[in-house]
Formats: sequence, structure tokens, C-alpha cells
Amino acid sequence: MRRMHWAAALSFTLALSGQEGPAPQEQESEQLLAVEHAECSYFSAPARKLRADQSHAARIGRLSRETASVAALLSSAGSGRAASGDNSNLVDRHIFGVLRQRGIEPARRSNDYEFFRRVNLDLTGRVPTVAKLNAFVADPDPEKRAKAIDELLASPEWVDKWTMFFGDLFRNTDFVRATDTNRFADGREAFYRWIKDALAANRPYNQIASTLIAAQGQNSFERGELNWQVGNRVTNGPAQDMYDQMAAATAETFLGVSHFNCILCHNGRGHVDTLSLWGRTASRAQAYGFAAYFSQTALALVRPVSTNNNYYYWNVNFNARGSYALGTTTGNRPPRTRFGSSNTVAPEYPFTAAAAPPLAAGDNWREAAARAVVNDPLFARAAVNYLWKALMVRGLVEPVNQLDPARLDPDNPPPAPWTLQPSNARLLKELGEFFAANKFDLKAVMRLITTSDAYQLSARYDGDWNPAWENLHARRLVRRLSAEELHDALVQTSRIPATITFAVNANDRTQTRTVNWAMQIPSPSARGGSAAFLNVFYPGNREDNDRRSDGSDLQALALMNNTFLVNRTRATGAGATASLLRQVINLDERQLVETLYLNVLSRFPNETERAAGSAALSNGNRGQQAENLLWSLYNKVDFTFQY
Repeated sequence: MRRMHWAAALSFTLALSGQEGPAPQEQESEQLLAVEHAECSYFSAPARKLRADQSHAARIGRLSRETASVAALLSSAGSGRAASGDNSNLVDRHIFGVLRQRGIEPARRSNDYEFFRRVNLDLTGRVPTVAKLNAFVADPDPEKRAKAIDELLASPEWVDKWTMFFGDLFRNTDFVRATDTNRFADGREAFYRWIKDALAANRPYNQIASTLIAAQGQNSFERGELNWQVGNRVTNGPAQDMYDQMAAATAETFLGVSHFNCILCHNGRGHVDTLSLWGRTASRAQAYGFAAYFSQTALALVRPVSTNNNYYYWNVNFNARGSYALGTTTGNRPPRTRFGSSNTVAPEYPFTAAAAPPLAAGDNWREAAARAVVNDPLFARAAVNYLWKALMVRGLVEPVNQLDPARLDPDNPPPAPWTLQPSNARLLKELGEFFAANKFDLKAVMRLITTSDAYQLSARYDGDWNPAWENLHARRLVRRLSAEELHDALVQTSRIPATITFAVNANDRTQTRTVNWAMQIPSPSARGGSAAFLNVFYPGNREDNDRRSDGSDLQALALMNNTFLVNRTRATGAGATASLLRQVINLDERQLVETLYLNVLSRFPNETERAAGSAALSNGNRGQQAENLLWSLYNKVDFTFQY
């Protein structure tokens, strides 16, 4: 029985891995975007990433077709009612308004099983327990979905999931290889705790961003917020290179404008013309102005142990005499040519001018930069676009870190042939305004999105699906589970715990911390013994390899043969005492099949699945057949996908 599933799982994964190559029109788009600039040799890795992100956007149609195939394979566990989109939720007003305008019928509403698994994974990274699933489905309260969302938002699992999300966004690692910058395990842990504590306290996102941008003080091992700017350190050049990187990281992370890094090397015209209307008119002088805000920053390392010169923390100091000087001819970027009569550049905000009033004498420039960033409407739009993608699979602007400030405002559209960049510009604008009006409450935005009818649409589509509708969100888009979600789903559904142990003190490796869930791992270097399983599913390294959702033959093989999974399908043997199979093995065939399906897939089997499972259990060694059935469920498409 198991060998039959091997071939099916492998062929299915290969079909979804995109190995057939892009369609002709997609090849043309990729060629258009593949622009080389010899003078950007130092920043070739970011340039390649920019082109890869753009190519990913060009392949959306193919991903849409794959997604449709997944939805067609899902078991029909009962259809939801039609989605009305007539409530007061601003998401629905805009999503369904566009669909009606274009004559597109949305998918039906998801059923309770689909919705509950989806929202648990999206908000907490965990699949629901059977007890909670059954209680939710049986609850007749018409407001039960909204109440379930509030419960999940208040859970410690929500904190774990979004600490992982913002750890990715803020690139929390213990070592930055490109610049040989070491935060050490101690700094990584401090940064992790700081992010986690901020989320647990539901700290407003504008305060989180402001603190990271403007942080200064002593000891990055104790003050986690200092580690953001430590990660932006640049070596092998003048101090201006570091100021540039601080500005570029701020623009990309908090404003979604990754093109800004290009402008720090050369004027936009002739370099980003096809990518950004804002960028094509931006000048390097403007980029200097933003980088100048960071020129009062000095990093200093301190060795706390006299016997170990290779162990140190960082101080992030304020230097009131700092300035951004021109005339450099060495380092990582092209020479900074003087212009006009001045040898230095004063801080000047390059985006929404109204967000940055003139500096007063004695102002802390980095604090002024933080105020300008969070007061810019671009900040709120970038943030909600990140959250929209996390919850709705596809951002309103894709790629999410390549917003074009000149093509976002529906009340001020760009000149032809340029078009508005967001798939629904009015929705992006109002989501940003909602975020700001609600004091940058992350949970408020998540609640707004997940309580919408648009979020609750089914992944199944009753008619002929047109891939061009993907960015309109006419149905639920399917995504692969992340590496950590897969790991934790295996742990939870098998009821066989995992222990992941890693060092927390780089000077004393005997000081360790142990977690039971992959979603609680603080950084890529702390994956411990789970790394062999997790790394196959492309969790990224938070530096030059971002998290990916590609499929691969290695993933299929891991789900079939990896010891971590296989050991969780056992009914007997060491470690299986409290396992799911050991606890349910004596149920009759029908009950056993249904119990396994509910635990692993959060749904009942359909009649074909129920009959096949019951027949297998009654033929041969029952324990072995039960193990085979559980193994096959872990290799079903609706275990590895969220739909």
C-alpha cells in the first residue's frame, strides 16, 4: 500500500514544482525584467533578488493554474453558502465591488471545517485539535467565526507565529555573513525576546518600527531592540556605506521600497525605468538626504569576557557631530561626487514631504527619521500589504517589498502608460487609513481581514476559473504550509512531541534553551536536530535566501521517508506510548478512519476515502495497515497545503 502512495505523492509534487518552465508570455516578461548593470557589482545579490521577485510576479498565472489543480483534488466536505459581501467590512466593499463591476462570480463561502483549519494556520501556525474543531462545527452561534478569530488572536500561539513572521521581516540572525557582523546567540535571543514581548503586549506597530529605527544604548545582549541597527552594519568602506544601508533597510522593511537601494548608487533614470515611476525620477542626491538621517550613529563592540576576544556585544551610540560627507572614493558603492558648494548633505526625507517637517536645532536625526517614516501613509500601506499577503496569499502589491510610491494613490493616478500598481488601490489606501486610525494595532487589521467574506471564500470554484482573477481574490488562494507549520502539524497530530535544543550563550555553549514547536525557533541557526527536515521546505536564512513556497522532489521524499515523519506513524515501539495511533488503534474500522482524518486533515473522509481506508484496515496486519493509512494522510495534498 505504501509503495502506491510513493509514486502518487512524488508525481504530484513534481507537477507543482514549476519544472515545466514558463509559458512563452512569461518568458517575455522575465526577459524584460532581467536588466544588468555592470556598475552594481557589489550589490549583485540584491539585484538578482529584485529580478527574482519580479519574475515570481510574472509567473503568477502558472501558480494560479497549479492552485486550481490543488483545489480540484480536495475532498468535498460539504459546500458553504454563497458569499454575500454585503456587510460593512471595508475589505468586502472593495473586493466584491470590483467583482460585481467586472461581472465575476465569487466562489462560495468555505465550510466550517475548511475555515477553521485555515484560520488556525493563518493566525497561529497550528492545525486545530479535534476537540476544538468538533466544538466549533457543532456551535450554532452565527457569530462563532468572529469569536474564534478573537480567541486565536488572544492565544500564545498567535504570539509564536507572528514572532516568527517579524523575525523574518526584521532579519533576526546571530550572524550576518555578508558583513561578518556577529550578534551572537545572545543578541539573537535578546532580539527574539524583544519582538515576542512587543507582540504579546500588542504594542502598536508604529512604536515597534520607531524604536528599531531610532534605538540607541548599551549592550545588545540585554537590549534586543539595538540588534536591528547592528544587523545593518557594513564593513570594508567608509561610514557612509553603513548610513546608506541603514536607510535602505528602513525604506525596504518599513516602507516597502526596495528600489531605494539602487538609488543610493546611481540616479534612477536609465536603471529602474521599467520598475518604478518614482524611481525613474529619483536622484542619488535625494538618497544621500535620507541616509544623512543615520549619520549620527556609531556602533562599538565591547568584550565582556577578558579571556575571549571573539565574544562581544554591541553598543549603538549617538554622535551629535556626525554628518554625511561627500567625496568618498572607496568602499562598496560608487564614489560620492560632490555637488553644489557643500561637502556634506543635510537630512532630507525623499518620500512624502508632509511626513517630515524641517529639523530643529538639536534634533536627534535618527529619531526624526523614525517619526517621518511612521507618519508617512506609505508606512501604513506597506505594513497592511505585508499582512494581506500573509493572510490572503497574494499581496495587493506584488512583490510586497517593491511598492512604487508614485503609483499607489487612486485619487492621483499616474500618467499613461503607467497604471496604478495595487490590484485594488482603493482597498490598499483604506486599509492603510484603517490601520492608522486604529493606532497601528496589528490585531485590528488581522481581525478585519479574517472576518471578511473575502477571506472566508472557498478554494473550490464552481465555474471555469480564469487565472487573471487571482489578484482580484474571487476565491481562496491555496498555499503550501511553511516548514515550521508542517513540522508542528506532524508533532501535534501524531501526539509525539519534539524537542529542539540550541545554545543561547556563545561564550558558554552549555547554556541552552529547548522548545517543543518549530514555530518557537528564534532564528535559522537555532533549528537544532530539526534542521534536516525543516530545510527541505525552504524556510530561508533571513539573509540572502528568503522563505519560499516552491515544491520539490526532495520535499516529497522527506514526507515519505524522513525519520522525523516515519517515527510519528508508529503504533508500537519506543516513543509511541502516547501516540495517536496507540490511543485509537482499537476503534472499529469506520471510527478509526474518521479519527485519523479529523486529526490530520481537519475533516471527515468522503465515502470513497472511508471505504478504501476501512477495507485496508480489515485486510492483513491491522496495526501495520493503520500505520500505512496515517502515513498516506501525511502525504495527501490537503495536509501539505492550506486551502
